[in-house]
Amino acid sequence: MSLINKIRERSGIAVGVIAISLLLFIVGGDLLGGQNTLFGGNNQKVGEIAGEDIDYQDFNLKVDELRAQFEQQAGRAPGEADMAQIREQAWNQLIFDIAYQKEFDKLGLKVSPEELVDMVQGTNISPQVRQAFTNPQTGVFDKNQIINYLKGLRNLPPQQQAAWANFEKNLSQDRLREKYENLMRLSAFATTAEAQKEYQAQNSKADVKFLFVPYYAINDTTVKVSDSQLSDYLSKHKDEYPGADTRSLQYVTFSVAPSKEDSATLYNEIKSLARGLGAAKSDSSFAQINSDVRVPLYMTLGEMPEQLQQAVSTFSPGGIYGPFREGNTYFIYKFGGTKRDTSYTVRASHILIRTGADSLQAEQKANDLLKQIQGGASFEALAQANSADGSAQNGGDLGYFKNNGQMVKPFEKAIFDFNGEGLIPRVVKTDFGYHIIKITEPKTNLLYRIAGIGKTITASQITRDEALRKADQFASEANTRAEFEAKVKEDKSLVVATAERIPEGANNVNALTEARQLVRWAFDDKNDVGDVSEPFEVGDQYVVAVLTGKTEKDNVKADDYKQELTAKVRNELKAEQIIAKLGSASGSLESIAQKYGAGALVETATDINLATGFLRSAGVDPVALGKAFGLKPGKRSKPFAGEAGVLIMETTKLTPAGTVADYAQYKNLIQQNSASRTSFYINEAIKEASKVEDRRAKFF
Repeated sequence: MSLINKIRERSGIAVGVIAISLLLFIVGGDLLGGQNTLFGGNNQKVGEIAGEDIDYQDFNLKVDELRAQFEQQAGRAPGEADMAQIREQAWNQLIFDIAYQKEFDKLGLKVSPEELVDMVQGTNISPQVRQAFTNPQTGVFDKNQIINYLKGLRNLPPQQQAAWANFEKNLSQDRLREKYENLMRLSAFATTAEAQKEYQAQNSKADVKFLFVPYYAINDTTVKVSDSQLSDYLSKHKDEYPGADTRSLQYVTFSVAPSKEDSATLYNEIKSLARGLGAAKSDSSFAQINSDVRVPLYMTLGEMPEQLQQAVSTFSPGGIYGPFREGNTYFIYKFGGTKRDTSYTVRASHILIRTGADSLQAEQKANDLLKQIQGGASFEALAQANSADGSAQNGGDLGYFKNNGQMVKPFEKAIFDFNGEGLIPRVVKTDFGYHIIKITEPKTNLLYRIAGIGKTITASQITRDEALRKADQFASEANTRAEFEAKVKEDKSLVVATAERIPEGANNVNALTEARQLVRWAFDDKNDVGDVSEPFEVGDQYVVAVLTGKTEKDNVKADDYKQELTAKVRNELKAEQIIAKLGSASGSLESIAQKYGAGALVETATDINLATGFLRSAGVDPVALGKAFGLKPGKRSKPFAGEAGVLIMETTKLTPAGTVADYAQYKNLIQQNSASRTSFYINEAIKEASKVEDRRAKFF
């Protein structure tokens, strides 16, 4: 009996121990790992905006909402790069909802229900709505489409209803931001004194002669810079070198490139697929299922890859052609006959001369270029030099397009009215400007039915395992920076890359994309300078890194900016040497240069101004320009340190700007420049005033 009583007495303790053990099992990782919120910890705080904590779960809800929108619009799950953009969008949305909204509330800014209706279906329809309901074929906007869509909105699936509600919410937010920014733009004002100063800077001219000794004339190795000099320079220029939490790395990569065996395996596979494609009853379905890349089912002759074009003369229905190799992909094709399309396809190039303020001048230039081409000049070269279009870098090539409204009507009509290939013998005018057009492949509506399969060579698991084995071996034998460097010297195939001052939120490291694992390792408090990482899989390679440097936002040291500071201090020391060697600098500039010796240049510059003055070898140097306009004609400055070297300025001629009665043009210019930066300045000012603290990099 006494035994039973003792069991009963102790059962309460036992139950308590079990309960605590279960609790520790459930949340122990958080409690012991520094991520707990159970006892008031704040490690789950993603950030802070205007005094409001942003909890991890709340932030994730916003991210999940945007992720769902992405999946609905893109028809696929977001990749890692997409997720980084989604998180950034979610964070900016929170800044808007909290920090911006407080500013809107102070000013009483709102978007009323009536205003929203007007934006969607009224007389002042939003550009976003117009874009969404414009017929892409005709380019015509029809308001009735919106009204009919809204009438049937309740009958649409819940996802589409939610998407429309979100669309209207974004319209309201955009209008609020627009109102606020317009108010700020209206506050931008330029005084007459500022306008006069701008006018003088643009229109006062000077002719100068100067002696220039570039800093690079003295070898860097002859000028020693001490740590104390770097610290002294930093203390005098603190505002130029703000603190930041960053990490610096050196790393080596072990490529997971396909081997010869992988290539041979794929070649055998695609030959097997060729037999299957030839026998398939539904060759298009077979091709689509087995292809790694999308291959159009119908192509014009010009749209075919070059190797396939060369085989056209041998085409027979059901014939298999290939394999052809393009880069890392093998292609096979099955010919299924031809048909005539309802629309035509053409390939053309153009040179665009925009009209600007002077339409007649633009037309004259276009006609002059046309005559040059007709006389034998290179169309491609003239396109590269003159075309105001992105196609200029490709010699004006626009690729293939159809007569289905892809191009503006006058341009399209001129091309598809033309027979054959060659230069259209007249300039064509559109809303964009004047076009000189060359048909590089004539219009055709003959389509070839081609069922194609493209298989890309990828590394096999054996190849990947071998790359990982090498990376693992390297990392296990290099535990310090010295050992890391020694291992690199042993293996001549390894190349060391350096990444300086990586921010905590970085997603990429140099050319390594989606390298968050590597960045998070670098910022892990457990890792110190000199530590070597485990292998990280980044794309098609394994990366092993060594941590080479840390900087802290609240503790700026000279080492944080050693390279930049060394260059600045070294140039100051070089300037002292050059000025001392120049001495009193008497006589002509040529004689001073001759006396100085190698490295000294004497040059002239005419009609320079303060706004955009350029001093040939010395480049743009505000100090030198200031001295030039501060000297009287015939006077010379003493030697002084400039941006790129030491100079002696001699002003030979000054032409002051004439007086004008109205400075409105320059006032408008200053105000326009200020207004164009308003949005950026507002965003930065609101974030600064709201004391935004971003800790997302600790979690993602």
